Amino acid sequence: MLISPAYAQAAAPGGSDFFVSLLPLVLIFAVFYFLLIRPQQRKMKDHRALIEGVKRGDQVLTSGGIFGKVTKVEDNVLTVEIAKEVQVSVQRSSIADIVNKPKPGAAEGTAANSNTGGGFLGKLFKK
Repeated sequence: MLISPAYAQAAAPGGSDFFVSLLPLVLIFAVFYFLLIRPQQRKMKDHRALIEGVKRGDQVLTSGGIFGKVTKVEDNVLTVEIAKEVQVSVQRSSIADIVNKPKPGAAEGTAANSNTGGGFLGKLFKK
């Protein structure tokens, strides 16, 4: 005959193959969690705390790119003075940053004395 008979191969034990094939998916999920999901959650938590800490007199930056000074704080609406005698009402969640807040770990008055030149090259080309 021209056709050779086909023989069934013996099956390998199937218990460990499932876990071995699932391991790369678990590793990919772990990498995504630690590199993408966790930092984004921390950033959202910090922004929520920043928004809750807005008070009267703060210089703020809105998400639309407008700088202004908070003149009135209500429950969910802030009144921001963007120019002399010009006030706008913005939603609290539209605040992107507080401009005049002190940086964590930096004492007042030391910002002018700190080296902000940019590391080695900043020291090299220091005026």
